[in-house]
Amino acid sequence: MKTEKKPARALTTKTALARIYRIDAEIASHSYPNSDALAELCEVSISTISRDLDFMRDQLLAPIDYDALRRGFFYTEKTFRLPAGFTGAEELLALGMAKNILTMYRDTPIYEAANNLLNCIVAPLSADGNSGWFENRIVVPQLPSAPITPEIWNPVITALRENRVIIFEYQGAYDEEYKFRRVRPYQLLFDNGLWYLYGFAEERKGLRIFSLVRMRNVILTKDRFTLPPNFDYRNNSSGSYFGVFMGQEKYRFKIAFYDYSVAVIKDRIWAEDQKITDIEDGIIITFSSSQFDKVLEWVLSRGCSAQPLEPERLVQVWRDNVKEMKKMMSVK
Repeated sequence: MKTEKKPARALTTKTALARIYRIDAEIASHSYPNSDALAELCEVSISTISRDLDFMRDQLLAPIDYDALRRGFFYTEKTFRLPAGFTGAEELLALGMAKNILTMYRDTPIYEAANNLLNCIVAPLSADGNSGWFENRIVVPQLPSAPITPEIWNPVITALRENRVIIFEYQGAYDEEYKFRRVRPYQLLFDNGLWYLYGFAEERKGLRIFSLVRMRNVILTKDRFTLPPNFDYRNNSSGSYFGVFMGQEKYRFKIAFYDYSVAVIKDRIWAEDQKITDIEDGIIITFSSSQFDKVLEWVLSRGCSAQPLEPERLVQVWRDNVKEMKKMMSVK
């Protein structure tokens, strides 16, 4: 009786769609792969490969046959590829371009798996001899980032999927030492090249945001929790778009911009309720937000082309920063 071989190589992910596209690529290469070879390549059992082949024949109408002489599978229609059966060229091109967006996952353990999946799906584009033109012509510049180890990423992802409490040590931005945290993970947030965990901190009895790069010794507990109706970060954000961090108090901001900043500010939407008014030598933008610190960073980043007008707290903190920078200039 024929026994199934144990997979020996880690060349593809075990995702069903990626596996089917890999089988399609192997058959279309005219290499006449058999079930043993496909099972080893895809890291699955021979019975799984048999089910995949049946699915491709019955559901995707793939003209697969077996050549007894060459002892392998082939397409009776030499030019057949799976996308011709259920995916259009525009969809494939969009998926190919999406590969560039994967740079946000580059420093996480899932990057290789996601990249392999897209490689399998867009492989049929190579038939036109110009498959990768978009990779060098449509570019997503990489942001400064920090690598996330599997020891951090994996338990966090499992906790999110299974609604389980995690415990870990955390060093806040202003902390000298690591502190114990027990958290109910609600969501992962990606902001400016970094990953953050948004959830309920049990010891603080409130919602908090934790940077994954400042976490260590993450332990997945057996304790489970129920997601509250209002768990979504997007429902709790202040309606402004300055990153993940927000405060408890909401302010009404009024800021004047001049010179080179005018076009930059007009080009984007910074808040849901923003209003922009033209003035003689610039513009004034007003909006509501609880992201005070991030708005301050934004104003300071525009240098002498930005001037806060309201609230008074922003005006004062901005002035204090300008005074400190002036002092630094006088230091020899």
